[in-house]
Amino acid sequence: MTSTIPTLLLGNNDDAPYHPLRAVQERIIAILGAGYDVTAAEGTSHLRPETLKPYSLVISYLDIWKKVPAPAEVAGLLHYVAGGGGLLVVHNGISVQGSPELSQLIGARFTGHPAYTTLPFALAGGDHPLTASLQPFVMDEEPYRFELDPLAQIDVLLTYAHEGQDWPAAWVRPYGLGRVAYLAPGHHLPSFQSEAYADWIRAAAKWASGTGLA
Repeated sequence: MTSTIPTLLLGNNDDAPYHPLRAVQERIIAILGAGYDVTAAEGTSHLRPETLKPYSLVISYLDIWKKVPAPAEVAGLLHYVAGGGGLLVVHNGISVQGSPELSQLIGARFTGHPAYTTLPFALAGGDHPLTASLQPFVMDEEPYRFELDPLAQIDVLLTYAHEGQDWPAAWVRPYGLGRVAYLAPGHHLPSFQSEAYADWIRAAAKWASGTGLA
């Protein structure tokens, strides 16, 4: 019998200013499939060592732009990833950047975005194993902008073209014994209904959890 990957999916609902988890939760779980045992929960109170310990993967879809996780929550997530845990951050999940330590963990800081529009997403090049079977795609999405952390060891895997430039849209990085992956698309349910993007989510989850990709 094949064991499933215990996964914690974090978000917000009634207090989410822009991206409630309930709007996309079922679709994210369906994308991951039967290989993941997903527990969905609200808020940052779960980012503590005793809560995170049972999980091989944490997915952040948190929408907390005007909040900063408590010091114990920051320390809990840092300890979890550094000790070998996997972290997949999707779209607004980067809002934990109110903590500079968690911004550094993810490897970038969100700085804003122009208007929602149609964006072409392309492979950034290189030979990272995560992208071995993945394809470029086009979708309507918010063009998130970032400041990449110059001290973080980041591999940019996906870019999008907008206003005459290519911008980072997905990256991965090691952190201690663990792994962090970030995917920029994910504004609302239609984003997750793209089959090409679903492939990226599955590959990033597998890589971050350390269950199949080097």
